Amino acid sequence: MPNRRVGIIVPSSNITVETELPAILRRQPGVTFSFHSSRMRMTEVTPVGLASMNVQRERCVVEIADAGPDVILYACLVALMAGPPGEHHRVESLTAEQLATGDSPALVRSSAGALIEALKALSVRRVALVTPYLVPLARKVVGYLEHEGIQTADYRALEVEDNRAVGCIEGDRVLRAARELNLDGVDALVLSACVQMPSLDLIEQAEAEFGIPVLSAATAGAFSILRALDVVPAVPGAGSLLAPGR
Repeated sequence: MPNRRVGIIVPSSNITVETELPAILRRQPGVTFSFHSSRMRMTEVTPVGLASMNVQRERCVVEIADAGPDVILYACLVALMAGPPGEHHRVESLTAEQLATGDSPALVRSSAGALIEALKALSVRRVALVTPYLVPLARKVVGYLEHEGIQTADYRALEVEDNRAVGCIEGDRVLRAARELNLDGVDALVLSACVQMPSLDLIEQAEAEFGIPVLSAATAGAFSILRALDVVPAVPGAGSLLAPGR
């Protein structure tokens, strides 16, 4: 059984992506995974905090490349979606160029790009979102998706600025926010548009309740990693995006 190394570039205060992503990928049959992280200092999810974090990217790329990963995920969705349209393409390209100069063959993905990739794979045109962000940042995410051709029909911003607190948001609060959304004509629900806000245990419950595909930044990240590695997703218990035989 082949083993694949997954590198994760993650905000220093993030605890969830390193829990949920392994939990998802370790359910994938036929391949094993190991996970290796490098951290960018960030505790406050604000434009200033995100900008300060992003300038640490190059250091993290050098560090994570030393582990010989097969694929690297830049695991902060809002850090890129708060930027100009297409920012995930730019950052993924710059990261790939940096890796190439060090003779690393690692593939590059980002949480921002992965969410868009997953929504397009599901042929989603109208989506609803639950985010932990302050309203101005949530609006940035909405605008970024719209530039990619995905309309946001409704969204909720839980307005948690401290990224450490985002990792402690309870599932009941996330589901309450989802139940407040207008889902008329919506093709899918993003239950957590943030890799730090926990939601994996809620995905299948929410799909059964709302009757539409439900995904998260974490399940989208796993989907993108599997596709990058030419592995057909067949992950039970993580929603229809990753379900066997989809």
